[in-house]
Formats: sequence, structure tokens, C-alpha cells
Amino acid sequence: MSSAPNPHLPTQLGQSLAWVGAGIDQLFDELLAVPDDSRARLIQAMRHAAIGGGKRLRPLLVCASGDLFGVSRAASLQAGLAVECIHVHSLIHDDLPCMDDDDLRRGKPTVHVAFDESTAILAGDSLLALAFEILAGASIHPIADVCAELVRDLAFAAGASGMAGGQMLDLLDDDGPSDIEAIARLQRLKTGALIAWCVEAGAILGGATAEQRTSLRGYAQNLGLAFQIADDLLDEDGDPATVGKRLRKDAGRGKETFVSLLGKDRARQQAEMLVDQAIDHLRSFGESSSLLAEIARFSIDRDR
Repeated sequence: MSSAPNPHLPTQLGQSLAWVGAGIDQLFDELLAVPDDSRARLIQAMRHAAIGGGKRLRPLLVCASGDLFGVSRAASLQAGLAVECIHVHSLIHDDLPCMDDDDLRRGKPTVHVAFDESTAILAGDSLLALAFEILAGASIHPIADVCAELVRDLAFAAGASGMAGGQMLDLLDDDGPSDIEAIARLQRLKTGALIAWCVEAGAILGGATAEQRTSLRGYAQNLGLAFQIADDLLDEDGDPATVGKRLRKDAGRGKETFVSLLGKDRARQQAEMLVDQAIDHLRSFGESSSLLAEIARFSIDRDR
């Protein structure tokens, strides 16, 4: 499950990203073994979307948060696998012709292009269901109430009060102009809700205090917005070959973003301020939160 760290990243972050990425791919490979029956095409589509590529930042956030409370990396990785299922499900559906109509994701043809639209919908649905199957398993935590809290909170983060609600706002945004407040609200739902769950999941698994969880929520809220501003900057100036998807879509559709409203320089300054605020929320954890701090800095310095 080990892999060489990226030499361009801080040692701890590079090693952790490599370990988590290899671990998530291995778990997907085991869970998504292709059967010798009529489900084969569906499983192949799920594997196409889930295995290889992607930053795996969400599972890494679960592990980094769990590390603060002595949670085993095996348990954290299982929870990280669940949220990655939700994330990949959302990417498959976002890429559909009825949504963003994209043909490239993580440097590969999107699922509806590589297979077909019906298979893509079913692959996304199946990954959504798989997430909750994983969280309900005994390998996550021996106490049922802990598993139930993880399931409930992830369902909330993925549904109308979180990611799906944010996607609906994004679709409606085509009907008129947006301001900074509207864009921030959209991204807190579409992107931030899952990021917040990742950070909270480690705290839930580790039995964190209410005060500790409040600090981590503050970190996650600032991180989520900084992450989205960085995405907007990459969409403006990134290299499609490196990012692995089509860029400058929002500009082509006349959609407002943090960058279009603030300008690149102010948007970058805002992202840096949010990262500083996120790291400030970690002060009470001391040096044990250094990986979370590195993740926050990486969120705005990445190239994909």
C-alpha cells in the first residue's frame, strides 16, 4: 500500500497523499471486483471512475483528523473510502449531458462517454449506496451509535442540505448574476459540506469533545472556501492536461465565480487569508495538527 512521495510536496503531506491514494485504490479494487454476470458493465464503469487519478484529499482529511484523536489509520481509511464514493458519485453525475456535459475527468473520458449515459447514472447511484454500506460495517467502529452518526451526517452532507442542494443552486445560477455571498453559499453546500464531514468524521471516530469539534468545523469551513477559490483560479489559469478536465467552462457560460467578481489577485489574497484562518483554528491541537495545516496550504498551491 506504500508509494513514493511527491518530491514537490512537504515530506509529511507527500507521504500521506501517496499512502492514502494507494490505500483507496486498493480498497476500491477489492470491493469492485468484476463479476462474471450481467453486472460486469456496471462494475467496470464504477472502477473506471473510482480507481486511479484524483487528489484523494477528502480521505486524507479524514485520516489527518482521526490522527488527532488516535484513530487507527485502517478505520479512518474506511471512512475516507465512503466519502470518496460520494465524491466520485457526484463527479459522474456532474459530468452528465443534463448537468455540465463534460467529456474528460481526471485525464480520462467521463463515464457516460466511456460507457453510456444510463450506465453512468447507475454507476453513480451504486457508488452512493456503497458509501453507506461501508460506513455501516463493523470495521469502522465497534459502537453502533458512532456508525449511525457517521451515516446520518454524511447523508445530510450529500443531500439537499449539502452537496446536491449546492448543485441545484449551481444549475439555477445560469438564470441570473451572482454576488460573492451567493457564490459562497453555493460552495459551502456543493463543496464545503463534504469537506466538513471529512474533518468531523475523524473527530466522531475519536470521541472528540464539543470544543474540539467546534475548532475543526471552523477549520473546515475556511478550508472549503479556500479550496473553491483555488479551483476557480485553476479554471482560469490551469493547464487542462495537468488538471485533467476541460477548463474555463464558467466563463464560457457567463457564470460568475470568485475570480470573475474579485479578480485573480484579490481572489488569491482571499484564499490565503482563509487558509491562515483555517490554520488558526488548529492552535489548540499544537504540533499534532501539522498535517491538517499542510493540507490547508496545499489546497491553494496545487496544480490540479
